[in-house]
Order: sequence, then C-alpha cells, then structure tokens
Amino acid sequence: MYKALKVYSSIILFLLTIISCNEVNPQLQIKHINGYWEIEKVILSDGNVKEYGFNPTIDFFEIKDTTGIRKKIQPRFNEKYVIAGKGEQFTVNLVKKNIQLHYKTSLTSWKETIITLKENKMVIKNEAGNVYFYRRHQKIKL
Repeated sequence: MYKALKVYSSIILFLLTIISCNEVNPQLQIKHINGYWEIEKVILSDGNVKEYGFNPTIDFFEIKDTTGIRKKIQPRFNEKYVIAGKGEQFTVNLVKKNIQLHYKTSLTSWKETIITLKENKMVIKNEAGNVYFYRRHQKIKL
C-alpha cells in the first residue's frame, strides 16, 4: 500500500508539472496568489497523504510588486478574521517559468515553488518535498 501511495503521488506531481508547463505566463498568474487560502490536503515526501476537513487557521497572502507577506489567520463566524502572529515576508522570483516564494527570517531561510496557480486552486511544494493543495477560502456565513 505504501508503494502504491508513493507511485500515486509521483504520478500526480508529474501530471501537475506537465499541466503547469502549459499555463500562461507565470508573471500573469501571480495576481491569483493574493487572498485567503485553506489547505485541502498534503502529500508528504514519504508518500503519506494528510486530508484536511476543517481548518481552524488559513493562510492570507498579499503581494505588491515582487514582495509579499503570508499570515496565519483564524476565520470567525461574523465574517471577520483574527491574525495569528505578524506573518512571514517573502520575495517572488520567476525561475524557469516557475513561481518561487523565498522566505527569510532572522533564524532561517527557505523557498517554496508554486506548481499550480489558478483563481481558486494553488499547489505549493516546499524544500522538504511536501506538496500542499490549497483551495480559495470562502467566508463562514450563518
């Protein structure tokens, strides 16, 4: 079963890479990053899959020119959000038609590569090989 999951995740990554190569200019896609995103699932580098049903926190991205900020926030039922921490700043780089987000703090630095980016879907791969599948967050309405 472990081998099947690993093969399955490799096939998905391969297909996503092929699909993303056929996308329009990545520079034009960057605008889709801005906004509220929640994780649907993660395919870990070992092939294990972690599904997310409900997310108590979501990610907020805001990019201006080539710099941006990513904040963890908590949605509330009154359509408001509570910010958790001050966020992480990053720069946006285009490398071989891929969008990369480069983070740097006083303690460490890392990068993430955006594999797929559409208005309501985003797939990000980190340096550890974990692949995060995001969907556009919808405000909670009662």
